[in-house]
Amino acid sequence: MTDREGDDDRNHRFSEGEGFSDAYDEFDLDPPELGVDPSKVDPVDSRVVTDTLDKHNIGSDDVDADELLDVGLNYMQINRYEQATDAFERAAQFADDDRTTQEAWVNKGVAHAELEEYDEAIGSHREALRIDEESEHAATAETNLAYALWEFGETAQALEHAERAVEVDERFAEGWFNRAFFLSERGLAEEALHCIDNAIRLGLRNAKVLEEKAEILEDLGEYDEAEEIAEEANEMLERAEQEMVDERRETQGHTPDSAGVPDGRSGQQGPRDGTGTDITDPGRASDRDDEEWRLE
Repeated sequence: MTDREGDDDRNHRFSEGEGFSDAYDEFDLDPPELGVDPSKVDPVDSRVVTDTLDKHNIGSDDVDADELLDVGLNYMQINRYEQATDAFERAAQFADDDRTTQEAWVNKGVAHAELEEYDEAIGSHREALRIDEESEHAATAETNLAYALWEFGETAQALEHAERAVEVDERFAEGWFNRAFFLSERGLAEEALHCIDNAIRLGLRNAKVLEEKAEILEDLGEYDEAEEIAEEANEMLERAEQEMVDERRETQGHTPDSAGVPDGRSGQQGPRDGTGTDITDPGRASDRDDEEWRLE
């Protein structure tokens, strides 16, 4: 055994410091006081703390709402719609002008529709229209509201808002196309043909538009013209498929490990869903051509 006698007599010097100074201003165990009335907080709302902290810690001057819009649109391109809704909501929260706020709400509604959250989509588009019913984004909000209402089972309201979209902007091609679809579904083929012809005159000529026109012509008994239009639509689809294959091969040739991921959304017009209607994404708004269109 080790002899431990005399241990009590050993001198052991401990560190001699000056102790702790006053608490740093930058570090405190006490949480910040948030200006929130607990009685007005929904206990089921899982994001209330995050949103409150955002408002508490981040000033609107420190946030670029336009950049947040671009972030949301980038999420849309890669089909990350939940993240897109969050980005658009924050863009609307921090925007300092009605135009940007409205644009954010419309895009948020589009993202919710992609998630088949039509109730939330309806609310977002109504919020956009509450800001301004005559602005450059109003027609887009109206036609997307019509789409969401249709999916939600409110078909009568859907047609009303589809008509409102082209009243706000008679040169809104996607609005004419969606109105044509709603009219066709209600058996009003002649009016539907008039609307889809207006959409084509305004430059909206692609395979899905031509397919819709072919169906309308069949309903009107114009079988020869319907067959001709349907063949043109098929040719467009075949060309598009071939272009996609060629583009993918070219991409793989430059980067062998790349699978050539296709874009999720491009341009002003969204993908056609099961009903035939369009989700129209305003994207980063740009002024339309000033050329006057004469619609029959």
